[in-house]
Amino acid sequence: MDRRWHRWGTGAGLLVLTFLPALLSQPYVDASGPAWASLTVYEAVGVVVLLLRRRLPATAFVVGFGALLAALVWSAGEGAKLSPLVFLPPAVLLYNLGYRGASGRRTGTAVLGVAVLGVVGLWLNRMTTDSSDFRGGVDVLAALAPMPLAWVMGFAARTRQALLAAAERQAADARRARALEAAQAAQRERARIAGEMHDVVAHSLTLLVVHAETLRARGGELPDWARAQVDGLAAAGRQSSGELRDLLRMLRDPADAVPLRPTPDLAELNTLLDGHRAIGGTVELTMDLAPEAVPGAVQLAGYRVVQEALVNARRHAPGAPVRVTVASVAGRLRCEVVNGPAARRGAADAGIGLGLVSMDDRVGALGGDLTAGPTGDGGFRVLATMPLECAGG
Repeated sequence: MDRRWHRWGTGAGLLVLTFLPALLSQPYVDASGPAWASLTVYEAVGVVVLLLRRRLPATAFVVGFGALLAALVWSAGEGAKLSPLVFLPPAVLLYNLGYRGASGRRTGTAVLGVAVLGVVGLWLNRMTTDSSDFRGGVDVLAALAPMPLAWVMGFAARTRQALLAAAERQAADARRARALEAAQAAQRERARIAGEMHDVVAHSLTLLVVHAETLRARGGELPDWARAQVDGLAAAGRQSSGELRDLLRMLRDPADAVPLRPTPDLAELNTLLDGHRAIGGTVELTMDLAPEAVPGAVQLAGYRVVQEALVNARRHAPGAPVRVTVASVAGRLRCEVVNGPAARRGAADAGIGLGLVSMDDRVGALGGDLTAGPTGDGGFRVLATMPLECAGG
């Protein structure tokens, strides 16, 4: 709407600046009735022609110039003179002809037509008036001489606009090329990482599952506590293998980001905690909300926070009791995992130090906050809060 009004305003301003000067100066040139009649008819035709200049630039120029010659010849035959400013409309139409980019054939035809009209007008002027004061002379030539400059200015403006448009297209093409190159580089890097993970992590994880299944097959030779540990180890290995396959597929082709199995959610926390208990851990869960009321992205983030916190507790505080609390507080999901002091010495150099960083990134991506640190009794506390209205659920 604003563009439309701007276009109408520009057109109205052009009409005023093109035709009003002749009306204002005419009383100082010739205030006779024939002069005003000739000027009025000419400007009425000129207004119509100027309104059609965008669609028919060559035709508008020829008709406008013909109307000017008719007005000059008729007024001269009646002994009247028109203001020199009546040459403004043809100048505008000639500028428009150069700017609109009419074909060379049409431009040549228009110029030839104007030349023929000029010769006919000169002949009619000589035939209809005897006074040399009303015959076209140096004054008309002086008014017509600068006319070609109007076409040159229009052509130059069109050329400049075309160059700017070409530069913008080249810049857009360059941006698309850079984006494509970056995407291809990222894809190559993802494929490389996926290959490394498959060769190292997936291979080791597969061997772990194979050994665990071998031990399960010989479960009769193991004590009861060992059988439970092996069952938990095999289940964790199979789950990790499936999730790793999903991750490798997404790394190789982000467009194929649909996981092979459903993503874990808060409803599977009991299964996660059972795995922790199966390997000798002690954990208590308190959850006062319905998991289905939580967006999927928030459920996945909450599950991963609890999962990573349990892993850290097993590494750094083996045998310590763990308390997991999942609740809805003031429109936010609150996941808290607190473990007590270690019952025995933790594994030396356990982990690579990226667990908390990964949790913080995942929670922060959903507009949440993560705090983690030791408690006063020698334990450790992880607290994540995320808005329940998070998009992407």
